[in-house]
Amino acid sequence: MDIHGKDIRVFCGNSTREVSRQIAQGLGLSLGNAIVSRFSDGEISVSINESVRGSDVFVIQSTCYPVNDNLMELLIMIDAFHRASAARITAVMPYFGYARQDRKAKSRDPISAKLVANLITAAKTDRLLTMDLHASQIQGFFDIPVDNLLGVPVLLPYFLEKFKNRKENLAIVSPDIGSVKRARKFASALNAPLAIIDKRRQRANESEVMNIIGDVRGRSCVIVDDLVDTAGTLVHAAEAIVDKGGAKEVYACATHAVLSGRAVEKIKNSPIKEMVFLDSVPLPEEKNISKFTVLPIAPVFAEAIERIYDNQPISILFN
Repeated sequence: MDIHGKDIRVFCGNSTREVSRQIAQGLGLSLGNAIVSRFSDGEISVSINESVRGSDVFVIQSTCYPVNDNLMELLIMIDAFHRASAARITAVMPYFGYARQDRKAKSRDPISAKLVANLITAAKTDRLLTMDLHASQIQGFFDIPVDNLLGVPVLLPYFLEKFKNRKENLAIVSPDIGSVKRARKFASALNAPLAIIDKRRQRANESEVMNIIGDVRGRSCVIVDDLVDTAGTLVHAAEAIVDKGGAKEVYACATHAVLSGRAVEKIKNSPIKEMVFLDSVPLPEEKNISKFTVLPIAPVFAEAIERIYDNQPISILFN
């Protein structure tokens, strides 16, 4: 593909190879020839086996588990492309790790999301393309352009089709105050009422459901969130709207399937009938239970990359 004088090259690290292949395929390209391996002491080795001089390079890498290894792979690849005279380097991070550490929750806390932003910028990245940052203000941590795609336009068509004949008994649920804006878009598109779970977090990775704001009695409910990590918040919300709210059935969706610890077991044993994710984080076979449905992000990322390359607006992708 050569639209305006520079060629486009798409490379990837080890975290999202299959998604990267699908994105490249959507652009009519093959993945660039790069090998990311380890030296005997664990240091990361990157070999770029083709010229990128003057090229518009897109490096695809989610910083999911193992987070630090994947982040270092990304930084070292960016440095390699910079030293190989790439004209522009865009870091494509479907999932941005450390995004939950976006502020000081108590004295002497780090703001790790800002540190990661500094590292990515210092590596000579020209632009960042990501999806559903846990805290949208992280865009302001960067001194380079940041495009934060939304998972809602990918997830919505699935639920529009699923509930097309029974929207009148549907309710959309936000599992906490932070997800209200995302859930409200869902509710508006489905013409369904919105309910909010008011929770109080006692300590990290633990939450306690306190109250349900809104009426879910007798309704099919869809819980909408940006990510599922330990699944504590999600499962507590599902149990609350069934046991306390009297919901008829519960579905859930989230962009990022982080799924650490006993998350899969918790969801499997919960009232949730179906859990829908996007494939921004690879879902290993051993974690892919029958309740899970995984939708592809490749089409929206391929279009975003093509628009960035051709200097076209990507605002159409937010609708």
